[in-house]
Amino acid sequence: MKFDPAHCTLCPRTCGADRTKRPGLCGGGNALRAARAALHLWEEPVISGTNGSGTVFFSGCPLHCRFCQNAVISETPYGKDIPPERLGEILRELETQGAHNINLVTAGHFIPYLVPVLEQVKPSLSIPIVWNSGGYELPEALRMLDGLVDIYLPDFKFFSAETARNFAKAPDYPQTAEAALTEMLRQTGSPIIKDGLMQRGVIVRHLVLPGHRHESLDLLRHLADAFGTDTFLLSLMSQYTPMRNDTAFPELNRRVTKMEYDSVVKLAAELGFEGFTQDKSSAQSRYTPDFGLQGL
Repeated sequence: MKFDPAHCTLCPRTCGADRTKRPGLCGGGNALRAARAALHLWEEPVISGTNGSGTVFFSGCPLHCRFCQNAVISETPYGKDIPPERLGEILRELETQGAHNINLVTAGHFIPYLVPVLEQVKPSLSIPIVWNSGGYELPEALRMLDGLVDIYLPDFKFFSAETARNFAKAPDYPQTAEAALTEMLRQTGSPIIKDGLMQRGVIVRHLVLPGHRHESLDLLRHLADAFGTDTFLLSLMSQYTPMRNDTAFPELNRRVTKMEYDSVVKLAAELGFEGFTQDKSSAQSRYTPDFGLQGL
């Protein structure tokens, strides 16, 4: 994929922004920008392990979901510009601190800026690179990461175009996320876990939303039909936390009920998926990281 910073079409929004002069719809400008780099213990067990995942939270996002728990960095310019050489140092520092992997969070709008860093640093790292994303990415952009990313950790947020339009103004999300997942699986193959830690493969995350359990059920059936149940691990999340008073969609003002979440978990087991579930206690705002430019 050819990237032109003066006319950006890197993400599915294809907004055409001149990122040399102003940020695109994603909030990304002409430099790497992040809000936190630290060990993170709240990922799936095969990612966090005992020491934590070496996580870099990048600023901006092409989706802007109305319920985003990281809105302080995804919807605002909050963060710090990071020179490529400094990012390389940060990744090495995280490994030195004992990180089980390098976890790049919501970095899709920076792929062309990241690739040279990863090409330089990856040969010297002894831990996997994790690509942690909202799933709203173009396959041709992801192909730029082929050979540089070991583990993909995408969301599959919405199954219906209507829900994707309502909650992220992205009615093309379902087919876009499916195409992105296809490319991720092509690059990594089936999951490889060694000594309790993932080394390669894909974990698909799905956040069960209040009032939308039937959509979650439909999504699981579709994923099973389209990809099978042994090509990736499935992580079903119950951590939805209301972040504001949503007058347009009042169902988003409550947490997911036990019945809603349990019904999705039950179907996943019946279909034969393997992976991870969450306790209801995970639906707390205290699990949202403190974005204070740590480690940058």
